[in-house]
Amino acid sequence: MTKIDSRRAAPRRGNGGAGSSPLLRWPILPLSLLFSLLLSGACVPQNMVGNPLGTVVVGPGEDIQIRTAFVLSSIGELGSSTQRAVALALDDYGPIKGHKVTMGAGLDSLCTPEGGTAAAQTVIGDRRVVGVIGTSCSAAAVKASPILSEAGLVLISASNTAPSLTSDLRGNAGADHYAGYYRTSNNDLYEAEAVAEFAHHDLHLHDMAVFHDGDPYTSGLANAFATAFEQRDGSVTIATVNKGQTDMIAVLTEIAAANPDGLFLPLFPDEAGEIIRQMGQVPGLEEVVVIGGSALVDFEFLAIPESEGMYVASPELHYENSVNEATGKSGGDLAAAYREKYNEAPGSVYVAPAYDAATLLLRAIEEVAVAQGDTLYIDRARLREALTGTAKFSGIIGELTCDEFGDCGTGHLRIVHHTDSTITDVEELEIVYYHLHDEHHH
Repeated sequence: MTKIDSRRAAPRRGNGGAGSSPLLRWPILPLSLLFSLLLSGACVPQNMVGNPLGTVVVGPGEDIQIRTAFVLSSIGELGSSTQRAVALALDDYGPIKGHKVTMGAGLDSLCTPEGGTAAAQTVIGDRRVVGVIGTSCSAAAVKASPILSEAGLVLISASNTAPSLTSDLRGNAGADHYAGYYRTSNNDLYEAEAVAEFAHHDLHLHDMAVFHDGDPYTSGLANAFATAFEQRDGSVTIATVNKGQTDMIAVLTEIAAANPDGLFLPLFPDEAGEIIRQMGQVPGLEEVVVIGGSALVDFEFLAIPESEGMYVASPELHYENSVNEATGKSGGDLAAAYREKYNEAPGSVYVAPAYDAATLLLRAIEEVAVAQGDTLYIDRARLREALTGTAKFSGIIGELTCDEFGDCGTGHLRIVHHTDSTITDVEELEIVYYHLHDEHHH
């Protein structure tokens, strides 16, 4: 599938002057749009003629349509709580130029390539949709992003972290980067650097083993960590497990033979849980320091007795006083509104990033939507330009600026020490390391 270069300017159309073909004066529009225009009797504003990605027409009395694609059937509360955060953002932001914004029922993108494909194909079946907030997992985004990109839509994630979806942070596009993809979550290269620096400088570890399951998230983070740790003159053994694997004794025995002084687990809770439960049965791993990736910031995982003593990388979480400039709500307001509406505390650390992701999309829609009478025209190419142009937007998670590859996150994260499995609220754990973009605070 061809990748669309989001920086290529839309072709300029002739203005009917000397030397330009008169045919170029006619708009080239998707058939579905032509039908909707015929039905609504609308006329596309002259300055939108010929947009290569098409224009969404929101008729009188119609809602602006966005969608969510999160994991709704597994992995704790990651998906359901982020979907709720989007709903709260829509409530707080309100209508855009007289039109309500609707997010639909919520699509389950699972945490798999197949789930991402199915959700994206459902979305593009409705040409009224302008953008999607999702997916929960990088594995789903790898397949959803090209489908949505080709259809001219935008996809904004609050929790995808695989570097391949954006870039290597050195100006080179990732293997899975497509135009129209954005995220408020951090590129995992920040976490890889933070964990490598913490393991090397603070814990004085020299020989690490890292596990992955072949997933874009786990393998991307494992490989980035290995590179970062080796740059600090450490050695790294990379081990692979399978999704759903429960017997870890053989792979742990293999790892023990390499005599590591630390393990890094950028895995999901199920497989990581089996590893920490079975480590004690393998001679040579008794004294090994264990560091978990941010997918293990999960209260069920932190309740496992064998998780005691671990360090865990986590997104920055103390947002009580940070304010989202588009809605005027603070992190504390968001947490209170969540509790009031859903009768429970937010179940995921990605609630604030999801709220900010939704407001970035709503802001961009408002910026580019052109009202003529009671009809709204949303130019898909301009919507992308508006999102890419996001600079120093004050969100609940901090200041958001999008780069040309769609990375809009702050780069801030921290590492916590988990010493008591009866304490499963990550906000209560001792912070032992801060990574503030290019600075390190110990």
